Amino acid sequence: QVQLVESGGGLVQAGGSLRLSCAASGRTFSNYGMGWFRQAPGKEREFVAAISSSDDSTYYADSVKGRFTISRDNAKSTVYLQMNTLKPEDTAIYYCAATQVKFITITQRRYTSWGQGTQVTVSS
Repeated sequence: QVQLVESGGGLVQAGGSLRLSCAASGRTFSNYGMGWFRQAPGKEREFVAAISSSDDSTYYADSVKGRFTISRDNAKSTVYLQMNTLKPEDTAIYYCAATQVKFITITQRRYTSWGQGTQVTVSS
């Protein structure tokens, strides 16, 4: 298993930006596809973005497409989520997760390692 630690959350006004980071340790990071998920109060955890291990292809939820960008730096064993034009509805705990599946997946059960989460709050 790979261990994951998120950082970069905080309070921001609507229209602002944040960059989340997720540092991995314990296994070869480049072998893992990575995903970001979020859970808002009273709601189910949902997929946000994913990046593959094989060719760095990416996929986004419709709700964040064009505003969020996922990227990875294998030399630093870190995955990032750049969040621009934030909206109050983006308020949630954001989790990064790792999967050994080689293709892009939004299915949570395919992610076997999870971070502890970082809070993002967007004020109106």
